[in-house]
Amino acid sequence: MIFQSINPFSKALIAEHEVLTDAQLKRKLELAESAFKNWRHTSFQERGDKMKKLADILREKKEELGLLITNEMGKILSEGIAEVEKCAANCDFYAENAEKMLRDEHYETPFISMSVYDPMGAVFAIMPWNYPFWQVFRYAAPAIMGGNVSVLKHAPNTIGCAKAIENAFLEAGFPEGVFQQITITISQVESVIASDIVCGVTLTGSEMAGSSVASLAGKHIKKSVMELGGSDAFIILNDANLEKAATVATQSRMLNAGQACICAKRFIVTEKVADEFAALFAQKIKALQQGNPLQAGINMGPLARLDLAENLSRQLEKSLQQGAKLVVGGDQDDTNFQPTLIDFVDSNNVAFQEETFGPLATIIRAKDENDAVAIANNHRYGLASAIWTEDRVNAHQLARKLEAGNVFVNSLVRSDSRIPFGGIKKSGYGRELSEVGIKEFMNMKSLIIE
Repeated sequence: MIFQSINPFSKALIAEHEVLTDAQLKRKLELAESAFKNWRHTSFQERGDKMKKLADILREKKEELGLLITNEMGKILSEGIAEVEKCAANCDFYAENAEKMLRDEHYETPFISMSVYDPMGAVFAIMPWNYPFWQVFRYAAPAIMGGNVSVLKHAPNTIGCAKAIENAFLEAGFPEGVFQQITITISQVESVIASDIVCGVTLTGSEMAGSSVASLAGKHIKKSVMELGGSDAFIILNDANLEKAATVATQSRMLNAGQACICAKRFIVTEKVADEFAALFAQKIKALQQGNPLQAGINMGPLARLDLAENLSRQLEKSLQQGAKLVVGGDQDDTNFQPTLIDFVDSNNVAFQEETFGPLATIIRAKDENDAVAIANNHRYGLASAIWTEDRVNAHQLARKLEAGNVFVNSLVRSDSRIPFGGIKKSGYGRELSEVGIKEFMNMKSLIIE
C-alpha cells in the first residue's frame, strides 16, 4: 500500500510513501525496545545537549522545513516557518528544565520517603496533519528528555514531515530508535498499542479517532493522553475593546485556515454590542487575502484536503437552512474555502453543535454575561475559551465558571511550553507541555526507607 503526499493548492504529487509490512513494523518496535534499554540510563546533560542541537538544526533549516509543511498541508509559508521555530523553542525549554521538573520529591514522614520519576518505555503517538511539526514536538521533546523513546504514526498526507523530523533527530545525534516514524495503516495500530515496549499512547485528532484509540489503550492497559476536538467559545462582553477583540477574533478563527482544535469557533457576544462587533468582524474578514500559500501578501491558503472543504460547505449550507444569516464569504472552489462569517446562530444549529474545521466563524448573541457563560458551557467540547472585557476581576470570576481546560482573557488562545495544555469533556483528557506534560509518561515511583 502507498500513501501519497499531494500539494493541496497545486495538486502536484510531492512523494509516495510505502506502508510498512507487519514484519518491518515488528523490527521497528524491536529497535525502539533496544534503544530504550540504553537511552533510559543516559544523563539529563547528555539528553539536553542533543535536544539543544536538535533545536539548532530546526532553526537552521526553518525555511526548508516550513516549505515542506506548506507543500504538504497548505498553510501559508510564514506560518510554516513560525511552527518550526516554536518547535525549536520547545526543545530548548525541555532541555533546560527537564531535570528540575523530574527531581525527587520528598515528604515529611518519620521515615525517609520520596517519589522518583522513571521513564516507562516507548510512547506511541498518533498525530494529525494540521500542525505536522508542532503536534509532534510538543509530546516528543518532553517524553524523550524524560528518558522515553517514541514511535510516531503521522497523518498519511504529511509523511514527508514525519520523515524530516526523524532525520533531524538523527542529525542531532540521538541514537537510532529513540525517535522513529512508522508509516502504517489504521489496521496496524492495535498491534503497536499491544506491544510490550509501548508504555502509552498520545493522540491528537478527532473525537472519533480518540474514542477508538482510547478504547484500544484501555483494552491493553496502556496510559493514554487524548487531545481531541474543540468548539472554542470567544466571549465578548459589553465593556470589551471591540476593535482589538475583532482583530484577535479574526486571527483566532482564520489562522492556519481555521484548521486548529483551539481556533475560536463560537463567538458569543452580548446583545448590546453584537451589531457593532459583527460589523467590525466582517470588515476584517473581508480584508483577508486567500490564494497561493507561497505568495507574499496572502493571509490564507487552501484547506488540506478536498473532503474537508466539502464537509465545511455542508455545515454552512445546513446552518443557513436552520436560520443563520450569511454575512461574509460562503464560496468554495475545490480546496479553497472563502473566509466566512455567519450570524444569528443558536444552540440547535449545526455550526454550533459540530466542530467546524476551517475558516467559518459563527456569531451567537447572548442576553448578558451569565447567558454567555451558559451558552459557552452548553457543548460537549471543553478545550479552550476566551473572555473579552476590561474588568479583570469579573473576568477571573467568569473564567472559573467556564467548562474548559484553558481560558484566556483579552488574548489569543495558544499553547505555550510553560503552561499545561489539554481539554475536558469530549475534548479529551491528560495534559501536554509544562511540568505536567513531561510527567504524563513517567512512572512516579514511591521510595520508603525505614
